[in-house]
Amino acid sequence: MGEVNIHEAKTHLSRLITRVLGGEAIVIARAGVPVAMLVPMAAPSQREIGFDDGSFELPDDFDAPLSPEVLALFEGAAGPTAPRPKRPAQRRVRGTTK
Repeated sequence: MGEVNIHEAKTHLSRLITRVLGGEAIVIARAGVPVAMLVPMAAPSQREIGFDDGSFELPDDFDAPLSPEVLALFEGAAGPTAPRPKRPAQRRVRGTTK
C-alpha cells in the first residue's frame, strides 16, 4: 500500500489510477495524516434475467382507465380544472455593496 501527499496525488492522478487498476491501494495524506484511500472498485454484478418469472401476474385490466372515484384521489378533491393557489409573494432584500 503506497502513501502520497495531496499535492502529489493531484499532480500524478493518472499514474495513481493506473497503479490502483493493478490492484494496489493508495493512501492520500495531508501533512502526514491519512485522509483518503484510492482502491479499485468492485465489478458490477450481472442481473439475472427472468428471476421473478411467475412470481406475479399482471391483471388483464392493468391499463384500463381509472374509475372516477380513484381518478379524483389522484387529482385532489377540486379536480384538474381548479386554479392553483398562488404562492405568497417573497420579499426582496437589497444587498449592500462595499
